[in-house]
Amino acid sequence: MLRKIYFTLGILIAGVSVPISLSTNVNAQEAVPAYAKWGNLAVKETQSKYPNASIIDYLYEGRETKENSTIERFKLWIKDGSKEFGVFVSIEYTTSTGELIKIEFQETPQ
Repeated sequence: MLRKIYFTLGILIAGVSVPISLSTNVNAQEAVPAYAKWGNLAVKETQSKYPNASIIDYLYEGRETKENSTIERFKLWIKDGSKEFGVFVSIEYTTSTGELIKIEFQETPQ
């Protein structure tokens, strides 16, 4: 069940449009999560860092706000050959401008 949810979020981040029923009051703009831009960057940078690996799962872990910056946290599950592992991706940006400050990666066996 959770894997399906993560996959759906991955589709939204990749920019693939998801049909919305005409009977709903939610427009397409509201259906895209606020962190989608940063999730897309997390996936792109992880693919760049691990070019021979496949990203098989994705999880948004939340936001931390500091004085002048915000950190978006993600966990991506990677498969590289027969090895599978997690990569925590933290993206820090200036809250007021959205300017990227830094991206950090941390591998984890779980």
